[in-house]
Formats: sequence, structure tokens, C-alpha cells
Amino acid sequence: MQYDPIKDKLGVLFGRHPWLQLLFFKLIDVLLLRAWHVHRAMRVFLKDKPMPVRILDAGTGFGQYAWFAARTFDCAEIVAVDIKSTYLQRARTLFARRAPKITVAYDDLTMLSVPGPFDGILAVDVLEHIEDDRRVLAHFARVLAPGGVVIINTPSDMGGSESSAEDTQGFVDEHVRDGYNKAALEDKIRASGLMIVASRYTYGTFGALAWQMLMKVPMRLLNRAWALGLLLPFYYVVTMPLGLVLHLVDVRRANARGSGLLVVARKP
Repeated sequence: MQYDPIKDKLGVLFGRHPWLQLLFFKLIDVLLLRAWHVHRAMRVFLKDKPMPVRILDAGTGFGQYAWFAARTFDCAEIVAVDIKSTYLQRARTLFARRAPKITVAYDDLTMLSVPGPFDGILAVDVLEHIEDDRRVLAHFARVLAPGGVVIINTPSDMGGSESSAEDTQGFVDEHVRDGYNKAALEDKIRASGLMIVASRYTYGTFGALAWQMLMKVPMRLLNRAWALGLLLPFYYVVTMPLGLVLHLVDVRRANARGSGLLVVARKP
């Protein structure tokens, strides 16, 4: 099964009206544990920046993190870039009406042309899709202002893409690598000229269970038949309370291992 096509269809469904897009953002914020980790990192590492701050959302996708940054940091200027034109058009339409301080633009991260400097860069579930990740990290280092931070969220090599010997594609098969080894990713970041300031596993024991409950089971239902989506509100009434508790535990504990990685690096 492919994860991205289901996600893309949901994006089209919720992209029909601005209030539906904002509802979609809220659902993503609640249901995806990575959003909890990324939001926390943004608050911790960007809150002490002198305002106004300039933030690059590198690989913005639907634009939910650009929207969160605009809502969280009143004096922020956000540049949201991606290579998927359909994503960009929906985000551009929404932000033109609701968040004019977000600029939406096409850009290829391996040839990053948007001018810096930036005080912060978000790269959420992006690097695992790009073969030449070293070039991307070098561009991040180039456009960061001195003291600027990059927040990277990506699958780890501990099952982040959920591939196996029996199922080489797994649940998520759009990645060019199965996941990053934590030390290897840190070495690549250092080689770009950045220094590591925080590095942790996400989706540990509790977070992995929440992922199964809140995301994987519903996605498999939708993959079978979209009509089964009518059952999801009832499903979430039962599973949501436990899922949110599991999210909270994963965010607050130091996971010894996990299928996700969150690394924060700073430009000297």
C-alpha cells in the first residue's frame, strides 16, 4: 500500500475550501505525532530569536507548518517552498486570504534559489525523499543566518519506512532510503558546516502504538474503500483519548530508540 496517494487525495478533498484546509491542518496537528515534536522544537529553538524572524519551510507540502509558524510567531516572515505545483497552488490560495506574511514559491531543494538569510529552516519529512541530501544540507547552511537553526524531522533506520524482508515496499514506499541512522545523519549535518544542538528519537514504544492506532489503521481502511471513511469519526471517538496520551508520553520521554528522528542544528 502507498501512503502518499491516500494523503494526496485527502489534500484534494480538504482543499476545496479554506475552512476545510484549516480543519485539515488541525487534524494533522492532532493526529500526527511528528507535528507534536516539530511544534515543540519550534517553540524551544525559535522563541528566543529577536523579532522579526525569517523562516524557510523547505518542502512545505500542504503548508501546515508554515501556517503554524505564522500563527505562533507574530512577527515572522515565512517562505514556503516545494516542487509539487498542486500543493503550492492550494497553499498559495489559502495564505493569500488568511496569512499574507507567508510567501509560497516553487523551489528544488537540491538547487535552492530562494535568497537568505533565514533565522530558521523547517525540513519536515523531506530528506528521506531526496537522494542528494548532502547538497540540500549544504544549501541550508548557506542560507541560514549565523546563529540560525534548522529543524529536521525524518524517519530513522529503525522501521521509519516500515519496510521488511517480506514487504520491501512497506506502508510508506515513496522514500529513496528506508530511514536514517542517527549518527550518520548527524555526521552529514556536521559536514555541511552546522553544529548539532539537539538530537532525539521519536516514535518510540508509545509513539509507535499511537501511529498504529491513529494513522495506520485508518489509512488501511481508506485504502480498501473510501466509503469506510464514514466509520472513522466513530473509530476516533474510541481511540483518540488513548492516542493523545501516548503522543504526550512520546514527546516528554527520552526514547532509547524509535522509528523517527528529530535533529536541530545551528549555524555558528
